[in-house]
Amino acid sequence: MLSQTTQPSSRVLVADDDAVIRHLISSTLRKLGYTPVEANDGREAFRILRSDADFKAAIFDMVMPHIEGVDIIRHMRTENRLRRIPVLMVTSERNLGTMTSSFQAGATFFLPKPFTAEQLQTTLGMLFSMSVATR
Repeated sequence: MLSQTTQPSSRVLVADDDAVIRHLISSTLRKLGYTPVEANDGREAFRILRSDADFKAAIFDMVMPHIEGVDIIRHMRTENRLRRIPVLMVTSERNLGTMTSSFQAGATFFLPKPFTAEQLQTTLGMLFSMSVATR
């Protein structure tokens, strides 16, 4: 049996313009046995998704330069090859409208910043269970 990290489906796209948050998320993913693929902003995440749809999940910051996370999700939900990828939206925005617009766009889960490593792990567990259910 192959280990989880050698299977293509163990890859998770992580897009956040904050290097500290990106590192925290990527480190947590590695500890859980997943392979993070990092993007520094929305445009880079969009470029990656256009060329590669083999991700177990995606984690996007809502507010990023060039293309915001919610706009990437809207695009993903219009393409069959990307539609199945569950998305966790993270943001430091504190209004109910932000959460609502994330879910309306097609986000699977929403995690407000700042978050603890434990909160992230719990949310990732739920996200990955959604990924298994949609395959």
